[in-house]
Amino acid sequence: MIRNHTRPIVLSLLVMLVVGVGECHALDGIDGRRHHLGTEGRPEWREFAGSHPEGRRLELRFEARANPTEVTLLIRQQGVKLGWEVRLNDRRLGELQPVEAALVRALDVPPGTLRDGENRLMIGPPNGEDDVILDGIALDPRPVRQALGGSKLEVRVTEPGRLAGLPCRLTIIDARGALAANVVDEGSHLAARPGVVYSPDGRALIGLPPGRYNVYASRGFEYGVDTRVVDLEEGQIRRLDLAIRREVPTEGLIACDTHVHTLTHSGHGDATIDERAVTLAGEGVELPIATDHDHLTVDLAASAGRMGVSAHFTTVVGDEVTTKIGHFNAFPFPAGASPPDPRLATWPDLLKAIRSAPGERVVVLNHPRDLHAGFRPFEPGRFNPVTGEHRNGPPGVDAVEVINSGAMQSDPMQTVRDWMALRNQGDRTTAVAASDSHDVARYIVGQGRTYIVGRDDDPAHLDVDAACRALKDGRAFVSLGLLAKLRVEDRFGVGDLATNLGEEVRVSVDVLGPSWSSADHVELFANGIRVREARVAPTTDILKARVAWTLRRPSHDVSLVAVASGPGVTAPFWAIPRPYQPTSIDWTPRVFGIANPVDLDGDGDGTWTSPRAYAEGVVARTGLAPASLLAALGAYDEATAAQAASFCRASGLDIRDAEFTRHLPAAADPVRRGFAAFAATLGDSPGEKPSTANPAK
Repeated sequence: MIRNHTRPIVLSLLVMLVVGVGECHALDGIDGRRHHLGTEGRPEWREFAGSHPEGRRLELRFEARANPTEVTLLIRQQGVKLGWEVRLNDRRLGELQPVEAALVRALDVPPGTLRDGENRLMIGPPNGEDDVILDGIALDPRPVRQALGGSKLEVRVTEPGRLAGLPCRLTIIDARGALAANVVDEGSHLAARPGVVYSPDGRALIGLPPGRYNVYASRGFEYGVDTRVVDLEEGQIRRLDLAIRREVPTEGLIACDTHVHTLTHSGHGDATIDERAVTLAGEGVELPIATDHDHLTVDLAASAGRMGVSAHFTTVVGDEVTTKIGHFNAFPFPAGASPPDPRLATWPDLLKAIRSAPGERVVVLNHPRDLHAGFRPFEPGRFNPVTGEHRNGPPGVDAVEVINSGAMQSDPMQTVRDWMALRNQGDRTTAVAASDSHDVARYIVGQGRTYIVGRDDDPAHLDVDAACRALKDGRAFVSLGLLAKLRVEDRFGVGDLATNLGEEVRVSVDVLGPSWSSADHVELFANGIRVREARVAPTTDILKARVAWTLRRPSHDVSLVAVASGPGVTAPFWAIPRPYQPTSIDWTPRVFGIANPVDLDGDGDGTWTSPRAYAEGVVARTGLAPASLLAALGAYDEATAAQAASFCRASGLDIRDAEFTRHLPAAADPVRRGFAAFAATLGDSPGEKPSTANPAK
């Protein structure tokens, strides 16, 4: 349903209505009412359930005078994810800003767009479901630069004890909690969007309408935040000095974002290659991988030089190979290499082509639960989330994105569980986090990031080959607001095989994070099965938690993974975004720190054996007769039992038939749980539900 609203307005009176837009004193020049747009009966999020949207477009009629010069349309918006077109008198002005946070959008209205008398403003509809709120629309009779530049904020951001400015992000919030419309000078080397300005050197001159603002200075995960409230008057230039301190100790760890895009080469999003260089420095990313779609972006280093940020990171040439059978990041590529052919139709052919260029290559399976070109790599029926089996065969990649902050999952642990299942297959992939950022501000570059073990004392000259080897060896940590460090016997860390173990094994997890994030939960998984967990009190301290457990050494090998999590950050300078392809209207943001595995050499043979290899050995010794098979599996864990159940299925046996169900009740608890977990992937089945905890001490 479309509702038309008529409200007579005379353009000459609008100056008084938009003075103080920073405070949104009366953004009702055209309409000041709250409008909810969306699809009736199909709420995007829980807060819209029971609400009745006006329709999929908004049409407003208002009185005005013709504009001989450029004027400015100001729209207060919230919840925008898709492309909502804005048209005035059938002339396209642009779109709402595709950002879900509340913000003030400013659009140019070219001369001659307005008419004497009645005018018509239309917003929408998008291609897809999107609930948005509009609660203030006005015209300013001045061009955008004048309308938004009535006062100026001169900002300088430094690190305590240092005189030089610091690359940073400035977030500017108006008195009603929205990202503020602003302007910066062209050629200033600033990357600016509503409410967000990235500076390459901590300096910025920002035009803002008069009003009251909260200003935040930040620099990604490792730094604290400084914030001030400022009042700006018409014509005023106000100086603001802010200082942010490095809080999270990451010596010996390289901050890497394995999934970074630019508008310049990917063709979508809004971050030009020069703006991308500034945002990378402003978020403290030390090893950005340029992964524009089917393009080898070799000029990011040149952009870093132009923007004066070369000292802050080492660029890597990569490619997001964008196919109909999934998206794969690959890096580094040597000079003169050509992008792999994205038309290849099988994983083996594609991986062979990716690895064909000279040199070693890291290959990452991106956002495996997202749907692109009708294909979802880890969709039900294609991928078994318990055993890690895939209908296309093993992915053959070096790493999997378990967190993509630009494509969050409704269940953020789902891809973590998928990855642990892959490893149970014997596929020794590394877990990574990335941002997948195409934008200056919509999705924060480096928000999801991977910390790779390696020398980081000179960010401009990192050893890329060494970092790639460490990443492939699993010497890395997944970070989305937390950093979880896992140690075994105080001697073994991520990527290690812990050998010569005693009867008891000491495991410790240190959880770190900046003062503005917190943890409340730490879990320990063995072969994907949770074996320990601890609740911790949230704190603003940098050390969020220190947890130690003692485990009995298993008689077989296991992979230990630590997962720390906590309440999602909602502060505007680092808010966790909502899922990109949600599977539920419910969403609870969380922060995460995940340690890649430390493998325990439980059987003492000095090598690593996967649950699938153990299951294969048991089946070879005992055969598939239920009585002998289930008894022999009693020496192993739930993950090994699930793999054995898969072998039974592959041989044509139904693990739900009478012979199995007659012997399963007498089997060991882990065996029953493993068979039940695998049976649950076959459809509705009776029997015991899979557990998330192992009661063994």
